[in-house]
Amino acid sequence: MEPNNIVLNVNGIEVIYNHVILVLKGVSLQVPEGSIVSLLGGNGAGKTTTLRAISNLLRGERGEVTKGSIELRGERIENLSPADLVRRGVVQVMEGRHCFAHLTIEENLMTGSYTRTDKAEIARNLEKVYNYFPRLKTRRTSQAAYTSGGEQQMCAIGRALMSNPNIVLLDEPSMGLAPQIVEEVFNIVKDLNTKEKVTFLVAEQNTNMALKYADYGYIMESGRVVMDGAAADLASNEDVKEFYLGVGGGERKSFKDVKSYKRRKRWLA
Repeated sequence: MEPNNIVLNVNGIEVIYNHVILVLKGVSLQVPEGSIVSLLGGNGAGKTTTLRAISNLLRGERGEVTKGSIELRGERIENLSPADLVRRGVVQVMEGRHCFAHLTIEENLMTGSYTRTDKAEIARNLEKVYNYFPRLKTRRTSQAAYTSGGEQQMCAIGRALMSNPNIVLLDEPSMGLAPQIVEEVFNIVKDLNTKEKVTFLVAEQNTNMALKYADYGYIMESGRVVMDGAAADLASNEDVKEFYLGVGGGERKSFKDVKSYKRRKRWLA
């Protein structure tokens, strides 16, 4: 990676909750401009905490970054407020979507432009969002509470795009969605990346889907990055296949064998 091409640089951060619980243990990652980078791992691996550390949403959960640094285009940002980060182009799409239930789809989208003042540009952005998410245009006057999970996920991503972000932090976009809708959402993310040059950092448990669309991936376990590499290389890696894609390389194990199975030492490093 060219250093000048790095939008987001996370350097050895540690996160502690309630002044006691160490959740992230020296996490480092880089996100090049115009790329899709996936942050992979099971539930509790530390993916969401990593995104919240970047967007500075830890304080509401009594968490804080105690070591390391986070840089946006070479500038330290770990002490900026979430609102300041949005103004600088760092926008997070939360796990579970969090649309405003009693607002219409269009009203939800417009809340994403609250840091902007150019009405003509905002209007052009809205039409661009509708171009990528035509289903939202059809449902634009519907209250978000009465739309489907897929439509709400599209709305949440569209709302993030309304702020003209430098990087979108996308947390578990497949959660609770049917496989066909997940594919549709990831296809739109890829289109936004390819055509609009939007940079994405995607935290996702669905490793197969994430690696299919990403350029690069980081795999987390117990608050640490245990492996990283090009998405194609990770997808073909035997350890990744066995532990995350459900494709075993050897003979079938009995339940007893599975319970006593020890992962390779380098996964615990």
